[in-house]
Amino acid sequence: MRTDPRDRKPTAGLHRLARTAVGRLPRETRFRLLRRMVDCDPAPDPRLQLGIASGCAELEACFALLHDAYVGSGFMTPDPSGMRVTPYHALPTTTTLCARFDGEVVGTLSIIREGVLGFPMQAVFDLSEVRALPGRIAEISALAIRPDFRSTGGKILFPLLKFMYEYCIRYFDTRHLVIAVNPKHIEMYEALLFFRRLQAQEVSSYDFVNGAPAIGATLDLHGAPEVFARAYEGRAPHKDLHHYFTQVALPNIRYPVRRYHTSNDPVMTPELLDHFFNRRTQVFARLDDRQRTLLRAIYPEREYSRVLPRAGADAAQQKVRRFRRYSLKCPATLEAGDTLPVAFDVIDGSRHGFLARTLLPLAQPCAGTATIQLGSNVSAREQVRIVRRVDAATGLYYGFEIEQPSSNWQAFIHDLESADAPIRKRLRAGGPPKPQAARAAATV
Repeated sequence: MRTDPRDRKPTAGLHRLARTAVGRLPRETRFRLLRRMVDCDPAPDPRLQLGIASGCAELEACFALLHDAYVGSGFMTPDPSGMRVTPYHALPTTTTLCARFDGEVVGTLSIIREGVLGFPMQAVFDLSEVRALPGRIAEISALAIRPDFRSTGGKILFPLLKFMYEYCIRYFDTRHLVIAVNPKHIEMYEALLFFRRLQAQEVSSYDFVNGAPAIGATLDLHGAPEVFARAYEGRAPHKDLHHYFTQVALPNIRYPVRRYHTSNDPVMTPELLDHFFNRRTQVFARLDDRQRTLLRAIYPEREYSRVLPRAGADAAQQKVRRFRRYSLKCPATLEAGDTLPVAFDVIDGSRHGFLARTLLPLAQPCAGTATIQLGSNVSAREQVRIVRRVDAATGLYYGFEIEQPSSNWQAFIHDLESADAPIRKRLRAGGPPKPQAARAAATV
């Protein structure tokens, strides 16, 4: 018979005594002791279920839990809505994870991949060192555990962190994580997860959390398994975070089901945006003109336009893309003339073009045939030409224009544009996509 994890709580006095004693030890001794305290259950209670927060009730429960945790810690003043909702939650490049126990939300965490608004922490932390490295970056933010589950030995926290780790690697096309945490909590991230500080000194006042102090840190997910393996070598399975993160399969986690090789899971319908950002809170009303213009650029459809905040006259003059672009991770090859096929990754796409990332330079001007693996069982073969090149520290990027999109590419973009529930249900069931002719050309 399983027991409720809340039934095994040490007293608050013991916690304070333990923290005081550990705090007096040398740094490396503290870290080794913290790692010995790890208890990651490889077979959690089946009443614990984790997934991507999507519906109105689930998102509202996550935002309310986050609000109460932040207010309780002094990281925000109480909001009349009883929720903590930020502009980043409105973006398709943000995913909110949710932990439920017996059907009730008990934990949440948001993953913010860089989008049109950047990252929350870039306002006070220099991220240039991380940006110079290859691979996409995501900020881990908005972590909250319900108070009656915080002293359960990580029964909620560790599954939530495992979900975050696997989602970033397998689904979110992310290599580097960045965090801004209160100085009281930074050693947990350093000792257990091997985050490395971005700078020696803490930021004394971080506006995103009501002026509380913060420390920035980063973790390279590609190098993490090797570091974890060395640190946790020889530990019992329930003490070994390397084994837990890389080998254990938790049936409690519901991973996204995708027909296509997309790299995010947007959930914000026009109705949800209106509910959370206009009606329940004043988040949209507080955006500046630049932010309003950028938001309209990523949600250009008419259904979204009616709920998004209007930009000022100056912002209206800014040039923005006409059609939405979609975040992808599609393997592809380019055949041009008599040269051998060149492999590359398509990292975003629109109706009449896509952006590709390559390791080796491509000859220019260049036109040819691109074969793109859109999903496990669907591909597109397109006549393309390079229209621009961008050299960056993270690699070479090429903008491609598709001369006449095939029916497969049209169906692909149409399905990504269709955010309503019946379309998502059909895709999860594996039904065939329905082609729709593109209405107009989009600039790459």
